[in-house]
Amino acid sequence: MKKQGFPPVIDENTEILIIGSLPGDVSIRKHQYYGHPGNDFWRLLGSIIGEDLQSMDYQNRLEILKRNKIGLWDVFKAGKRQGSEDTKIKEEEINQFSMLKDMAPNLKLVLFNGKKSGESEPILRAMGYETKVLPSSSGANRRYLQSRKLEWEMAFKH
Repeated sequence: MKKQGFPPVIDENTEILIIGSLPGDVSIRKHQYYGHPGNDFWRLLGSIIGEDLQSMDYQNRLEILKRNKIGLWDVFKAGKRQGSEDTKIKEEEINQFSMLKDMAPNLKLVLFNGKKSGESEPILRAMGYETKVLPSSSGANRRYLQSRKLEWEMAFKH
């Protein structure tokens, strides 16, 4: 089944962009980035910026991100995938990263949420951005909770 990604959550003030792969089934149903309650994304990011993002509604989360100059997007604008696992994404269509220069002229740092999205790191590094591939915020990646949290925190102190 072909799945569509979401439009970018960025503006002219965005300095840090977090890029995932493709929204999972729960996120697609909710029309929200990282909509699955088992994904640790909002908890991780909330602890880094000092906000309880997990308990907020989605629109408030996005407003707080914008206020903190953080944007969200995915590597793929569409792809076929059974379920929500990154390893099962096929026939993927990559997003047009060239539009970032116009949409987010102050963008400096691009962080990739997991290995699958990190495969596109060379493209964004070649565009002149500082980049870092982070451990996935997926709930399936929880066994490395402490080291994952530390890596995410360090990335934001660039």
